[in-house]
Amino acid sequence: MIQNQSRSKIKTIQRWKLDHFSCSSYPPFSSQATGAVYSATFTITNNCAFTIWPATLTGGGTSQLTSTGFELTSKASSTLYVPSPWSGRIWARSQCSIDRHGKFTCAIGDCGSGEIPCNGAGGTPPVSLVEFTLAANRGQDFYDVSLVDGFNLPVSVTPQGGLKGCNTTSCPFDVNTICPSNFAIKGSDGRVIACKSACLALNQPQYCCTGPFASPDKCSPSFYSIMFKNQCPQAYSYAYDDKSSTFTCSGGPNYSITFCP
Repeated sequence: MIQNQSRSKIKTIQRWKLDHFSCSSYPPFSSQATGAVYSATFTITNNCAFTIWPATLTGGGTSQLTSTGFELTSKASSTLYVPSPWSGRIWARSQCSIDRHGKFTCAIGDCGSGEIPCNGAGGTPPVSLVEFTLAANRGQDFYDVSLVDGFNLPVSVTPQGGLKGCNTTSCPFDVNTICPSNFAIKGSDGRVIACKSACLALNQPQYCCTGPFASPDKCSPSFYSIMFKNQCPQAYSYAYDDKSSTFTCSGGPNYSITFCP
């Protein structure tokens, strides 16, 4: 069973309240050149048939990672070095371009920075999220794949190393192929390129687990979240989907994150 404090960390991530992450104090993050000590390596791989622009966002008021956004061509990989303790999220932006004024924007997952690094800004949903709470001193990490705010690309997270019981979690199915028409975001060619969650599309408290529904006993899975869950049973489909969607690993593992696994 997840301890209350740890559950609070995960729930905080799920509800997009990044300014309230329960992350312990950590000195400002610096680059390898200044001798920083890293606790985990994240290897991000793009198995999609097109270029993506992964982005990172650190919570809890601590320093952002040295890379908050970068281009990743098809079949390429890139490595991030992450301190502990750390709480944050990773997502992939798609259909990005630079206009004649040099402003960088993305059709999906844009963070509004106007350039490839997001510089501490979050992505605009709908996006598939990978979320982490890394523990200090090789303690118990928490990680998940979340569709709470929608879907844009299939994604998986695989611990590398760590102690026994460190399992892969993923949403390998292209949810865009079954997206309800009123939830769908289409590209210029008419294809569905992202799918909103029920909360984002309908903006009602029973779908967002807010107001009178802001507790696990009051907010149940909806028809739409069940539809997501049936396709990606390991991923969060609504805010209180902890039991089947929160994964843990101890022993200081590294992590492999793959888009379009």
